Amino acid sequence: MIGAGASSLVLDVENLAASRGLRILFEDVSFRLSGGEVLELRGPNGSGKSTLLRILAGLTEPHAGKVTFTDGAEEPGRHYLGHLDAVKPSETAAEQAAFWARYFGRDQAEAVKAMKRVGLAGREAVPGRGLSAGQKRRLALVRLLIEPRPVWLLDEPTAALDVQGRELVIQLVNEHRAGGGLVIAAIHGEGFAGSRTLDVSASKTGAVV
Repeated sequence: MIGAGASSLVLDVENLAASRGLRILFEDVSFRLSGGEVLELRGPNGSGKSTLLRILAGLTEPHAGKVTFTDGAEEPGRHYLGHLDAVKPSETAAEQAAFWARYFGRDQAEAVKAMKRVGLAGREAVPGRGLSAGQKRRLALVRLLIEPRPVWLLDEPTAALDVQGRELVIQLVNEHRAGGGLVIAAIHGEGFAGSRTLDVSASKTGAVV
């Protein structure tokens, strides 16, 4: 996991706003998070949870406001896992995990270890089209383990997972925050113990509890 060096990790969000067409999704969102914290984004579909995650990932420009990540003197690395799993239908699970290892400049052994950790041992030769929705989600989680990065931005990380899969995500999040990492997750249903919450649908005030 991340280790003691992540203790200086800080995220500052100031007066953030996002729009879709002529409609404001949320505005005046301000909060500060430090390494070791988890923030759950709550609210109904269409309230802007995914948009907020994409803004924090640097994939979408905000309508207004500022996002600043700092980790000592550097901007920390971020992992963004959207609600789509980015699993290729024709490639095997092992081939896709190996791709991510190459992409991140990691040894192929890291891909093998990550697949075992997420419960895909024995499914290595199955093409993406043959994986269940839950297994595709597990394969997406492999990226978090192959390349350690301090910031995890997760869009409904437990979607399609069974009880064991949800417990796995909780365990991974707990280990990440114990190592000083920061997690922001869009969540429906049961969340993470000890987390803070932002109700995006009520974020005219930007209140985080």
